[in-house]
Amino acid sequence: MNYSFDTVGLTSHQVDIFQETLDALKARFRTELTGDINFYLPDFEVFRDCEDVNLRGSYVIKSARTDCYVLFVDIHKVKKGNRGSFYDYYEYQTWALAYLKKDFGRVLIRPETLVDKLIELVHPVELDFEDDKAFSDTFYVLVNDRWKADIAMDRNFRNVVMDMRHEDVVIEIIDHTLIIGHNRPVSPDASVQLAEFVVRLCSNC
Repeated sequence: MNYSFDTVGLTSHQVDIFQETLDALKARFRTELTGDINFYLPDFEVFRDCEDVNLRGSYVIKSARTDCYVLFVDIHKVKKGNRGSFYDYYEYQTWALAYLKKDFGRVLIRPETLVDKLIELVHPVELDFEDDKAFSDTFYVLVNDRWKADIAMDRNFRNVVMDMRHEDVVIEIIDHTLIIGHNRPVSPDASVQLAEFVVRLCSNC
């Protein structure tokens, strides 16, 4: 069988999961291969603790007002083991990407934890929205340009993000480029949910 993603080094189970995920995406959206596009994944902070991040396959979704993308990636990590030894391993994940009209600067959005709330009491570093307490209570927002982010993260944007109810989801934006994902292994259901998010975002923002 010819696959539309890189299968080198994958087990048969991993290949099957990627293919099931792609089939689920195609059943829900008009999905096409992107061809050779550099998405500059190492530029994102979410991948900074990785040794390497590689694109296994990329697909454009034609169901929104503007194109958005689903990416199959493998992430190479190194961890310290017992007695000072190190071991490396790979994680296989799905991320979704969208290009936004507004310039957000650099933004990181993730569900807010109790630790975040305690840190905020001592070191106020989070961007809060006084007119949207529900959003501010749910998500932890770090920015490098408060003015840009405050303007760009309007009510439409926040409503789409609020609809993405996952405990471990992470959203990062660099200027006009947004990426969303989590540290879960590839799964069809989670991948479709990520794709639905970027489609809504590109249709409403």
